Amino acid sequence: MVQIDFSGRAVLITGGTKGIGLASALNFGAAGARTYLTYKWGSDDFAPLYEAFEKIGAPKPVLLQADVSVDEDTDTLLAKIRETESRIDYFISNVGFAQRTMGLEDYKKRSLFKTLEYSTWPMVEYTRRIKAVFGSYPRHVLGISSDGPSHFYKGYDFVAASKALMEHFARYLSIHLFPENCRVNVVRFGSVKTESFSLIFGEEFFEFIRESGATEEMILVPEECGKAVFALCSGFMDAMNGQVVTVDKGMAFQDNLMMRYLTWQENKNKQ
Repeated sequence: MVQIDFSGRAVLITGGTKGIGLASALNFGAAGARTYLTYKWGSDDFAPLYEAFEKIGAPKPVLLQADVSVDEDTDTLLAKIRETESRIDYFISNVGFAQRTMGLEDYKKRSLFKTLEYSTWPMVEYTRRIKAVFGSYPRHVLGISSDGPSHFYKGYDFVAASKALMEHFARYLSIHLFPENCRVNVVRFGSVKTESFSLIFGEEFFEFIRESGATEEMILVPEECGKAVFALCSGFMDAMNGQVVTVDKGMAFQDNLMMRYLTWQENKNKQ
């Protein structure tokens, strides 16, 4: 609705080659921003990704292989960006990873710490290191969370814990960095139909959705999430700082749909 020009600005998105990260990058690219996208796992065939940027007339993205939990990788990628950029204007902390916890027997201290390394601490550490390398903080730091801290998802225990802690740090970072003209917020997305979502819950979940009377249209898609991320960094919402913003399409209000799904699944297995 409003033409936003981000020409000359740079955005760094961790986990930016798929799902929400890629959808966000395309929105920034469409506005003229130069995008730097990290990845660790995934296909080596990035031709479709480059074509998506070319199709919308966006600058070609720079892809940087980096593990967000490894400090040396972080230093290397920031040094690489520093070769062409004087600052990073927007940082989107999008990576999340955790071991599935199907019961208390899966609760391991090491697994929890590893989850925090991937899903919580990168937002803090990248922000600190951006300042050290570029001499200034980004205009916006945005963490990607989920509604896991407020709902129950089978096997999602550690992810929910790590996202809740990330939201906590975002609130405190927002106070520390406000004098530096940096806004820190978090966006919580409800159920999003991404590749990882499908791998976790499978096609059976969508069978349940159809039988429950809900529709797949109530599940977010990455393109909608990417628009929300871009909107929060657009400059039109700069009155928001230290906020956790929830974006969903009604799934969270279906009396915790995941609990109903587990009951449906148990009944189906008994038949």
